[in-house]
Amino acid sequence: MLTVTDLHAHYGHIHALRGVSLEVGAGELVTLTGANGAGKSTLLMPLCRNPRATGGAIRLDDVDITQLATHRIARAGVAHAPEGRRIFPRMTVIENLQMGAVANPDGDGAAQLAHVFELFPRLEERAGQRGGTLSGGEQQMLAIARALMSRPRLLLLDEPSLGLAPMMVRLIFDAIRGLNRRDGMTVFLVEQNAHHALRLAHRGYVMVNGEITMTGTGAELLDNPEVRAAYLEGGAAS
Repeated sequence: MLTVTDLHAHYGHIHALRGVSLEVGAGELVTLTGANGAGKSTLLMPLCRNPRATGGAIRLDDVDITQLATHRIARAGVAHAPEGRRIFPRMTVIENLQMGAVANPDGDGAAQLAHVFELFPRLEERAGQRGGTLSGGEQQMLAIARALMSRPRLLLLDEPSLGLAPMMVRLIFDAIRGLNRRDGMTVFLVEQNAHHALRLAHRGYVMVNGEITMTGTGAELLDNPEVRAAYLEGGAAS
């Protein structure tokens, strides 16, 4: 479904992505992990054209979307829950979710709202509450639910466990598992917490300094001595 080929991106003079290539097949849950500052989140940003790709290509199915406007990418069925949540803090939960539905005006908003409330019952309990007054975990639920309101074919999740308590991390990852296993949603998960991410993933990639250095199934990478030493045994994502 998603194919990234020899992708390069820059922040000013900083060469942030250095020839990244990867694939996410329909129905897969694929994770990209690596240390903080490795360039993981930057990989998702060319889809929003900030920064724009400076080389290589991004294809959705057989369509080159490298230079496509962000709203057209969203209409094509891609939704992004960004790092740091970035909800609308002064809007209520319902209003945030309604903003997510704007990308798919032809969809059944009521049915999708019922679906996200089933996935995250706590959001239904706080439907009239302003987003900025929610806990960190609730805000992360809201960010994911807002992305789901467009009924995407491909869900991009950027560091969904960042800054959350362990119990909330488990709830978030259980929801991600359900979206993929039960609903069949294709998910590309960028996540520093390698233990949780690779346990979920069909396949995974490891990024170091803007380059893919390793790939394999989730189980293979969990068992890889280099991955365990760097990210699972006192490393960056332990």
